[in-house]
Amino acid sequence: MEAVNKNYYIRSAELDDVHEILVLIKELADYERLLDEVVATEEQLVETLFGENSNVEVLLAFNENHVLGFALYFHTYSTFLGRSGIYLEDLFVREFARGKGIGQALLQNIAKYALEIGGGRLEWSVLDWNESAINFYKKTGAKTLDEWTTFRIDGEKLEKLAAL
Repeated sequence: MEAVNKNYYIRSAELDDVHEILVLIKELADYERLLDEVVATEEQLVETLFGENSNVEVLLAFNENHVLGFALYFHTYSTFLGRSGIYLEDLFVREFARGKGIGQALLQNIAKYALEIGGGRLEWSVLDWNESAINFYKKTGAKTLDEWTTFRIDGEKLEKLAAL
């Protein structure tokens, strides 16, 4: 997948991009005040993003000198729709590159892909304090799902649940 604009271009990530992807992940985590939660390594990203069983895709936005941002997504399935979908795990544009349509272009590329695979929806989560992201997403026509609560289990609690 590749899209071109006069100021930037978007392409699918390649194995050689792993270092830059991890840098972007850490920048996003820092922005979200969650940097201490990043434990991913380049070696893990090589396997999970580009390994044989990967179902994860990464798009990168570039200008001639810099990586400007990224979007990371994967396939989901809706039993109600009876169709696949896409979950956008991360969308991040570096501060100096914001306001230039890059986030919109990344999101648009993923939306096109969702339709190409016959998908019925594109979903993601946003931190409730991130008003700029919330406003950006609302401008695209996205709606909040306030009636849903996100749950997560990880670490020792995940291991304990699996052992039951």
